Amino acid sequence: VQLQASGGGVVQPGGSLRLACAASKRTSNNNGMGWFRHTPGSEREFVASISWRGDVTVYADSVKGRFTISRNNAKSTMYLQMNDLKPEDTAVYYCAVARTSYGSRELSGWNYWGQGTLVTVSS
Repeated sequence: VQLQASGGGVVQPGGSLRLACAASKRTSNNNGMGWFRHTPGSEREFVASISWRGDVTVYADSVKGRFTISRNNAKSTMYLQMNDLKPEDTAVYYCAVARTSYGSRELSGWNYWGQGTLVTVSS
């Protein structure tokens, strides 16, 4: 499975962005998908995950209420709508396919990763 993330960019605090992650194969339709983010000097951080049916979503406390994860299995694509962005949201965002149907907060729960897309929140 190859993953292509897109939608990153520069936005002012309080602004919005929508990330997309396209999977190369429908294999991902049986697996959970999710987003992580990484900033220099820190470990890759869990952001959100969604089950393969799309009925179970999990968010990091830092983004709960501001970010929304969704997926369109017919298009093998996952999305992350990010609202009310803050400077601390600045990071490279990676999409991933889980080893199971639901995903995990742990890095070990994921076996396919996209190349990352940079989100910069700055005035």
